[in-house]
Amino acid sequence: MENLTQAQVETIVQTMTDVALANETYFSDLDAVMGDADFGRSLAAGFRVVKEKWDEYDHSSIGPLLLNVASTLTAHTGGSSGPVWGTLFMRTGMAFRGKTELTLDEIVVGLKSALEGIMKRGGAVLGDKTLCDALNAQIESLDASAQAGEGTLLEAFAKAADATYEMREISKGWVAKRGRQSFTGERSAGTYDPGIIAYGDMAKAIVAALQ
Repeated sequence: MENLTQAQVETIVQTMTDVALANETYFSDLDAVMGDADFGRSLAAGFRVVKEKWDEYDHSSIGPLLLNVASTLTAHTGGSSGPVWGTLFMRTGMAFRGKTELTLDEIVVGLKSALEGIMKRGGAVLGDKTLCDALNAQIESLDASAQAGEGTLLEAFAKAADATYEMREISKGWVAKRGRQSFTGERSAGTYDPGIIAYGDMAKAIVAALQ
C-alpha cells in the first residue's frame, strides 16, 4: 500500500476548507434544529481564514502545516468548534512532525491522538453523539485496512469515508450528551448532529478529490 504524500495532505485540508465554506448555511440550518444555529458560520469563519493564510503557512513538511491550520482554527472559529477542530489539526500536526509522507499506520496513530485530545478537551465520550463518533468510525475503518494490508490507500480512504458518512444515520436516534443539543435532552433523538454531518461530508469529498 502506497503512502499519503504531502501534496495529498494539502489537498485534504483544502477540500475540508471547501466543504466548510460551501455548506455554511446548510450546517447552520442543521444546528438550528436543536442548537443555536451558528455551527456552519463558526466553522466557515475559521476555514475562511485558513484559505486566506494558506500561502503564508510553513509547507516544509506535513506537521508544521497542520499546526499552522490548528492555530488559525483555534483563533478564528467561534464557540466550541474552535477547540474541537483546532485540536484535530494540532494533534495530527504533532504526530506528523518532520514527515513529508505518511503510512496508513501513521495516519491511524495521528487520528487516534486527535480523538483522544478532542475527548479530553471537551469531555465527550463515544456515544455522546458528537464529531468524535464520526472520527472514531473513520479510525476503526482505516485501522482495519492497515491491519489487512490489502488494497490501495484510496480504497482504504473510501471505505473509511463510507463508515464516517454512515455514522449520521447510526447516531440519529441517539440522545445528545454533549454540546448545545444536549440541552434539549430526549428531544435530540431523531435529529442529526451537525459535526457528524460535516465530518462525513468532508470524508466523502476528500476521496473524490484524491481520485
